[in-house]
Amino acid sequence: MKIAVVILNWNGKKLLQDFLPSIVAFSKEATVYIADNASTDDSVPFILEHFPSVKIIQNKVNGGFAKGYNDALQKINAEVYALVNSDVEVSENWLVPIIEAFEASKDIGIIQPKILDYNNKSTFEYAGAAGGFIDMLGYPYCRGRIFQSLEKDTQQYNDSIPIDWASGACFFIRSEIYNELEGFDEDFFAHQEEIDLCWRARNKGHQITYVGTSTVYHVGGATLNEANSFKTFLNFRNSLFSLLKNLPSHKIPFLIFIRMVLDGVAAFRFVVQLKIPHAFAILKAHMSFYKNMSRMYSKRNALDYKKEYKVISIVWSYFAQNITTYNKLK
Repeated sequence: MKIAVVILNWNGKKLLQDFLPSIVAFSKEATVYIADNASTDDSVPFILEHFPSVKIIQNKVNGGFAKGYNDALQKINAEVYALVNSDVEVSENWLVPIIEAFEASKDIGIIQPKILDYNNKSTFEYAGAAGGFIDMLGYPYCRGRIFQSLEKDTQQYNDSIPIDWASGACFFIRSEIYNELEGFDEDFFAHQEEIDLCWRARNKGHQITYVGTSTVYHVGGATLNEANSFKTFLNFRNSLFSLLKNLPSHKIPFLIFIRMVLDGVAAFRFVVQLKIPHAFAILKAHMSFYKNMSRMYSKRNALDYKKEYKVISIVWSYFAQNITTYNKLK
C-alpha cells in the first residue's frame, strides 16, 4: 500500500525540529512530505539541510488547514494520505495496524489511531482521543474526552470500532475518497473541517474506523491554542456549517435553532467567566453563518437516513448529569 505522510507546516521550524525526527524514523512504510503553507521563517531550508529524504511541497499562499492540504495533495500520488499535525510524535510501527485495517476491508475509507497527550502520555489528548462521535444535536465528542474531561489510558480503548469522525490531528484517508469528496471545504479555513469531511464520507457510504493498536502523541494547541478567540469563532461557526450541509433536511430547522440557543448559553458563560473576546467570537460566528447560509446550503449532499445515537445531548449528559467518561454515557 502506497502511503504518503503529509505534514502541513506554517512557520513551524521549532515544531519540525521536535517532531519530524520520530516521523522520519518510524515511517519506513511511507513517503514523508512537508506541505509548506507559504512560511516566512526558515522551515524549508531547515528541512532541506537536516531531512533530505523528506519531500517538500510549497504552497503559494497560507490558506489554512483546508486549502493547504487541498493544494498539496493534488501533487501527491498515493493510495492513502496520512495527514499529520506538525506537533505529533509517532510511535514505532504506528503505520502497521493502519495498513492492516485498510487492507482487511475495502469499506473502510478513513482511519484514526489512538491519540494521547504528548505532555502526559498516560492521558488521552483533546483532539480526537479514541475516536469521535456526534450526538443527536450535532455536538462532537470523543471516547476518552468529553469537553474538558480527559480519561487516563488504561488500554480500555485498544479496540477497533466504527466511529462518526476522525481527528485531523492524525487522519488517514484513501486518496480516491478524498478526491471523490473534493477534499476539505475551504470555507472552513481550519477547525472541524475533518468532521464535515467525515460526515460527507458517511453520507456516501464510506466507513470511518478507530484503530486503537496504533498510537501517536499530540501536543494540541501548538498552532492556535484555546485562549485564542479566533479558534472559538471557527469552532462555533464551522459546527453550524457542518449541520447545515450534512443533516437530513427535516432536522435542519429544529436542530440549528436549538444549537444557536445553546451557543447563546455558551456566550453567557464566557461573559460570566470574564472571557469577553470569546463571547464576541460566538456572536461573530453566528453573523458569519447567516452571511454564508445560502452558499453552504447549496453544498448539501446529505441523505435522509436513520442513525442511532449513543446520547441525545452530550451537553446535558456532561453539565447536568456530570458524566465525564464515555463508558458511563447512556
